[in-house]
Amino acid sequence: MKLANRIDKVPPYLFVEISRKIAEKKAQGIDVVSFGIGDPDIPTPQPVIDELRKTALDSPNHRYPETDGLPEFRRAIAEWYEKRFSVSLDPDTEVLPLIGAKEGIGHASLCFIDPGDIALVPDPGYPVYSVGTWFAGGECEWMPLFEKNGWLPDLERIPSDVSEAAKVMWLNYPNNPTGAVADLNYFEEVVRFSQKYNIPVMHDACYSEVAYDDYKPVSFLQNDGAKSAGLEFHSLSKSFNMTGWRVGMAVGNAEMIEALMVVKSNLDSGVPQAIQHMAIEALNLTQDEIHNRNRVYQSRRDLIIQTLRDIGMHVDDPKASLYVWARIPDGFTSAEFTSLLLEQCDVVVTPGSGYGSFGEGYIRLSITTTDDQIKLGLDRLRAFELPNK
Repeated sequence: MKLANRIDKVPPYLFVEISRKIAEKKAQGIDVVSFGIGDPDIPTPQPVIDELRKTALDSPNHRYPETDGLPEFRRAIAEWYEKRFSVSLDPDTEVLPLIGAKEGIGHASLCFIDPGDIALVPDPGYPVYSVGTWFAGGECEWMPLFEKNGWLPDLERIPSDVSEAAKVMWLNYPNNPTGAVADLNYFEEVVRFSQKYNIPVMHDACYSEVAYDDYKPVSFLQNDGAKSAGLEFHSLSKSFNMTGWRVGMAVGNAEMIEALMVVKSNLDSGVPQAIQHMAIEALNLTQDEIHNRNRVYQSRRDLIIQTLRDIGMHVDDPKASLYVWARIPDGFTSAEFTSLLLEQCDVVVTPGSGYGSFGEGYIRLSITTTDDQIKLGLDRLRAFELPNK
């Protein structure tokens, strides 16, 4: 049997490998502390669960949903964007529910990329941007992210012939894996770049509701002209601790929303209606729910950062996201250092190189582990002695 060439081109998904290593350790009876995957350990808010319980009993919700979602869910998304970002959206033409943002991000390349086309993709970055491009037959032109530039792509350094050929640009702020943020001035620059080269912008804003020190992340769509320039992908997974329920949204340019709708209507059957109802409840929660959750995350972030600094690692305080991005000691690759921590400390972190070659030299730690496990893992790291190389 011969599989499609695209299967050979795609590297193993990073977190599948991490889960495999954890399982091997656990099979040996070892208690592994994982800072690997950004999957909130804090439960979904109770009112949201109560809404699911109620609406799951309604027989109309047992049938296929419409791909474009319930009208009341689309309205709730538009109202949330207006309330949160002062962004006005037409719920009938500029909003599309997703089976989690990952699904929409993966499908989006089928709207813009033909075989041989170029996508501008950040490195380091969320792997689905590149994988979606490859599945559509396209090629990635990497936009390197550097610490000295605040982990923002330097648009002026993209060769003009590449910019003229590119069919789509991917951005993600607050950023995974670096925790960096972008302001409206930078997004204004992005809009000008998009208009100059006629490149649709796909902005992944899934971490906008996980922020610290009174910082409030912005939406790409807040800029004048942004709605004509692209789409923004969002998710309830990180915002409301709903990773297991698989629900998100794409919002923005109506023509692009329609294109994504065409792809989705032919490849999936939409978000189950009971889950759409619970999502409406989540979007109507007070900010207190988010603030209380973020206080927990901020406390964990601060503990992790202090411990890493105590053992001599360089790390900046992230303003947002679920991650701490730390520079590793000289003399190791990211993969070597993560293997060392797993073997000597029974602690799992993710290698920066797993997010692209420009992530080499860094590791990512997630703060979505229980307080007790975080304290145990940090105690192990404090006792860690770096071997001579």
